[in-house]
Amino acid sequence: MARLKVGVLVSGRGSNLQALLDACAAPDFPAEIALVISNRSDALALERARRAKVPTAVISHRDFETREAFDAAVDTALRGVGVEFVCLAGFMRILSTWFVERWRDRLVNVHPSLLPAYKGLDTHARAIAAGEKFAGCTVHIVRPELDDGPIVLQAKVAIQPDDDADSLAERVLAEEHQIYPAALRLIAEGRVRIERNTVRIVPRR
Repeated sequence: MARLKVGVLVSGRGSNLQALLDACAAPDFPAEIALVISNRSDALALERARRAKVPTAVISHRDFETREAFDAAVDTALRGVGVEFVCLAGFMRILSTWFVERWRDRLVNVHPSLLPAYKGLDTHARAIAAGEKFAGCTVHIVRPELDDGPIVLQAKVAIQPDDDADSLAERVLAEEHQIYPAALRLIAEGRVRIERNTVRIVPRR
């Protein structure tokens, strides 16, 4: 069975990229990373990809006059190597509606909250300030609205009385590293069905 060819978009350290790289290194994993693209040439994620012998590309958003022009260049690079599915892993650019629709149902993100709660930034500090008992993370299919779309997997993390944003973020990130590869496996196995903007996970055949 052919492995799903995946492109990953990154901007920073790439710890979630590393989790995906580690998963894809297993011979029985049903996906492979064909290309890692960063909008920043200094992103540590690029070095992680190079160490794993995965092709990389730098496409700086500063070289384009519009968001759509940048997104078109990213799209061209992905399609040029036969990418079939795209993962966002700390990609700090808001994608245009054009790009999201072009990759509709083939574009996934991991977000550090239990969506639909706490979209956007500073999720952990906001959850603590609100007196929440739990935080967590979500892998979701991307839609044009920020941090919106059908939920594939979530993981819940208890908020401790002495937590601050950093300590909570560390525990949530550890869960991200678990559920992102798990979600990609489900997708690559063809077990994720999107019905009326919700995800149904079908049993393995």
